[in-house]
Amino acid sequence: MSGYRLTPDNQIDDYGQERVWKMNKQAPRKRKSQIASAVEDTLRAADFQEFSPETQKSLSCWNPDCIGFNFIEYILCHICENERPGAVLVFMTGWDDISSLKDKLQCHPILGNTTRVLLLACHGSMASTEQRLIFDKPEDGVRKIVLTTNIAETSITIDDVVFVIDCGKAKETSYDALNNTPRLLPSWISKVSARQRRGRAGRVQPGECYHLYPRCVYDAFADFQLPEILRTPLQSLCLQIKSLKLGSISEFLSRALQSPELLAVQNAIEYLKIIGALDESENLTVLGRYLTMLPMEPKLGKMLILGAILNCLDPILTIVSGLSVRDPFLSPLDKKDLAEAAKAHFSRDFSDHLALVRAYEGWRDAERDLAGYEYCWKNFLSAQSMKAVDSLRKEFYSLLNDTGLVDSNITMYNSWSYDEHLLRAIICYGLYPGICSVLHNEKSFSLKTMEDGQVFLHSNSVNARDSRIPYPWLVFNEKIKVNSVFLRDSTAISDSVLLLFGGTITKGEADGHLKMLGGYLEFFMDPTIAEMYRSLRRELDELIHTKLLNPRMDVHGYHELLSAIRLLISEDQCGGRFIFNHQILLPSKPCAGAPPPATMSRIESGPGGDNAKSQLQTLLNRAGYATPTYKSLQLNNNQFQAAVEFNGMQIMGRPCNNKKQAEKDAAAEALDWLLEGHCAGPDYIEQMSQFLKKSKKA
Repeated sequence: MSGYRLTPDNQIDDYGQERVWKMNKQAPRKRKSQIASAVEDTLRAADFQEFSPETQKSLSCWNPDCIGFNFIEYILCHICENERPGAVLVFMTGWDDISSLKDKLQCHPILGNTTRVLLLACHGSMASTEQRLIFDKPEDGVRKIVLTTNIAETSITIDDVVFVIDCGKAKETSYDALNNTPRLLPSWISKVSARQRRGRAGRVQPGECYHLYPRCVYDAFADFQLPEILRTPLQSLCLQIKSLKLGSISEFLSRALQSPELLAVQNAIEYLKIIGALDESENLTVLGRYLTMLPMEPKLGKMLILGAILNCLDPILTIVSGLSVRDPFLSPLDKKDLAEAAKAHFSRDFSDHLALVRAYEGWRDAERDLAGYEYCWKNFLSAQSMKAVDSLRKEFYSLLNDTGLVDSNITMYNSWSYDEHLLRAIICYGLYPGICSVLHNEKSFSLKTMEDGQVFLHSNSVNARDSRIPYPWLVFNEKIKVNSVFLRDSTAISDSVLLLFGGTITKGEADGHLKMLGGYLEFFMDPTIAEMYRSLRRELDELIHTKLLNPRMDVHGYHELLSAIRLLISEDQCGGRFIFNHQILLPSKPCAGAPPPATMSRIESGPGGDNAKSQLQTLLNRAGYATPTYKSLQLNNNQFQAAVEFNGMQIMGRPCNNKKQAEKDAAAEALDWLLEGHCAGPDYIEQMSQFLKKSKKA
């Protein structure tokens, strides 16, 4: 109809120099994306004989991975030049697409002409005042074009929309049970969503919808969106099942109309055990019973409970409320630098959560002087989110009051609210096991988690702007996989905070060796110091347990213990001294001619995570190769088998009981092959790595 011709070159969407990786992802690849794979068979079987040869040629070149910026620009120009008056609604997948397309259209001689076209954006992260602009009718002779996500499918109606352009995709949250990671990736919409988008045109008058995909692809869409139980983590649901005494969690969920996969249920149960909400028999603990009384995520409820016990309630109420609403920090498209500078003003201690506390306290003071809106405007904050935080704080305090942990005398529960070290500790207590290690190099740092390997900070984080974080650990509220895994809302913490407020501590093989998270986190210190940490941790756990059994108990009877803990976490220099410069374990395999040492399993960690995975990564990185990647497969007998890939090679490990062990075994197999049967212990790895590092420089 439009006469536009698709070629392999004119479909690559231009995201600008900042996002070159997004443009590279659209190039033809041997391994097809999820988007392309979903319609591959449909396109192969499709019969386009009814169309002209030119159209058939265009369809043969169509790249499903691309949104089609050039095509959208052409259609918009066609509408502006040839069609009747009326607004245009363009459905995109996310903020990157909206902002990049808007930049492109503003450079167009017709679409960028403000006397002829009013170009607007609509996205959930925008301020309400900006979003409301899409409802205003433009002047006569001016056509309104709104670039939006699926927020405009059902939530809102724009009266003057006559034309809709539908790219057929949306970013949908799903849950990868194998990697225990929520994902936010573009996927094809359902038939219901396609009909909803079409229905946006002509709500008030006749309209037209342009679908940027063939009818055969529409026919292959799912009828409905996947149910939420199949695409979200299940921790809160599992906790609710136990509180209602519905028996075994797995058994109950297996009777659902569309039951979640077993691994997703097991992950949720394991998480609830790690945070202390369930015991080994899957029964509610004392802490678990309190968490069922608080209608929020278990990690936020846990944070709130300890905030009340340790008399730091006011700032913790703010953090929990802030994490329960839309992000109050705004980032307008045309004022991003100013918004980042405003947020940085609230941060001076490597914590998004403490930045939120300062922002709220400033707003509360301004609100008393009737200057709340002015304060929000100046600091790029959402007044609506701030009011929601204020309202939730009161609601959460009332719920805590119902549990008996607090009473009407709020001052009594804020005697230590000024202690930022203690606030970090309470944040860690709530967000654990959301923990990643900070690894510094010469110019910057990298981050690693247990499940994902290398991860990155979300661009909105105050920590993303720093070239160094002078702490060994970060706790985070949420991780999400887009192209890589990104962490949102993080706070830096010290060894002492993690040891005292993280997970259960177990003794390692040697004196002074402490382990957490099944050995993934390891600490090495003088045996007397190790015993001091274990003793303090036992007493702190006992205090929390006793307080939950007797909510009206006065914690001042534990003044000596709490003073010791506060002193210890405030004096920790945050250098990670319990992780590095530790003793080396003996090699995992005996060398020829050497006496047989105490063997270490291929799948166990050595000191400081000095296991096969970290040894392999050290060896490859210093040799100049990219970090190895791992692919895991769940076998029919519920065991896991992993393959490690590097430099175009793939090496398979043996079946193991869980995914983490399978990856370590694959890494051990790769080390055996690389080192040709030499001693594969840390000493040899270090020696070999240093040699490779020197030869690389040479």
